[in-house]
Amino acid sequence: MTADDRRAFGARNAQLRKQRGMNQEQLAAAINRTASWVSQVERGVQPVVRLDVLRLLADELGVSVQTLRPDAPSAPAAAPVLGKEAPNDLDRVRLLLSGHPALDVLLGVDRSVDARDPTGLAADVDEIWDLTHAARFAELGAAVGRTLPVLERAARTVAPEDRPGIHLLLSRTYQALAAAFVRQDEDDAAWVAADRAIRAAEQSGEPLQVCAGIYRLAHVFIRLRRLDQAEHTASAALAALRARSGGEDPETLSVLGSLHLVLALAAARGGRRERARKEMAEARAVAARLGADRNDFNLEFGPTNVEIQAVSTAVELGDAGEALDLGRQIDPSGLSAERRSRLLIDLGRAHAQRRQLGEAVDALLSAEELAPETVRTHVAARATIRELVLIAGRSAPGELLRLAERADAVE
Repeated sequence: MTADDRRAFGARNAQLRKQRGMNQEQLAAAINRTASWVSQVERGVQPVVRLDVLRLLADELGVSVQTLRPDAPSAPAAAPVLGKEAPNDLDRVRLLLSGHPALDVLLGVDRSVDARDPTGLAADVDEIWDLTHAARFAELGAAVGRTLPVLERAARTVAPEDRPGIHLLLSRTYQALAAAFVRQDEDDAAWVAADRAIRAAEQSGEPLQVCAGIYRLAHVFIRLRRLDQAEHTASAALAALRARSGGEDPETLSVLGSLHLVLALAAARGGRRERARKEMAEARAVAARLGADRNDFNLEFGPTNVEIQAVSTAVELGDAGEALDLGRQIDPSGLSAERRSRLLIDLGRAHAQRRQLGEAVDALLSAEELAPETVRTHVAARATIRELVLIAGRSAPGELLRLAERADAVE
């Protein structure tokens, strides 16, 4: 499918869905996909080339396959695809997390070794993290689909002396997936990915990578509203790190500070103001010791990120004025597009709390420009957009209504 074909297909899909009175979540649930996948389809990002998926969509929308895609052949049910494009959505990655990742190797059915250069695999994992930080989830799915199966096989087939390096790459890949799935509210998949990241990190012999994986797992628990588990997980890791000698190196400080930040978020979500502020103070102290913004273990920890998290914490606690005051002092230009967009989303939420419609919309539109996938799949962002539409009523500006349409945030 060309880009124009994808856009035309997506527009038809969206129009038919609305005629049926369905939102993206309802259609996604009916065809066993995710709302993010439906959003990508309707915006022309995600091609739909498999005939079985086309049939599911057509059946749920009450039309023929040819209505959705006029060039579709009248093929028998066994026809597998309409094209050669590889699937590139995170739903497909969920399948890679299902079951054992290399059972044929484990059972001795296939012991062949992938001949890819480990240096090339490391570059592939770097690309996976770049896509994660940029919130380009469709491309991320394609990259993971190419790399993860190779890493899983290599971890079981390369020479023993080479396995720690492969396990380290596996851990980094699964951490990226955990982060991406959390952002798309795919908490079950995020939990599996974080758990595998921790296990692979242990096998790599890199204990700080284990702690980075624990940080990802704590975020999963927060998203699941299992705040006690998030606190237990992060606090146990913090205690172990503090007991470790020589804990003033930058990498250790990055992990320590990030764990304080996740504890602050858990406390804020639970409405525990004093604990949230205590953890933020601890994170600020660690950032001061670190002295600069870094990206150890893709945590993006440093003084700037601490203040971004302070904005988020203030919003969670309902302190909109404090969040806006903090936000005016931050220069996030050195951080990833995803992190900058998250700051703008939180500033938009703060403006919404103060009923400042124009400022809230401007912040959300700026966030969307930086990372469209983040705004259109972020639960709090979409809730804020819905709230703004309700606040504005009949006088809602066109740019807000169009944003609500793109984010499928229309009641």
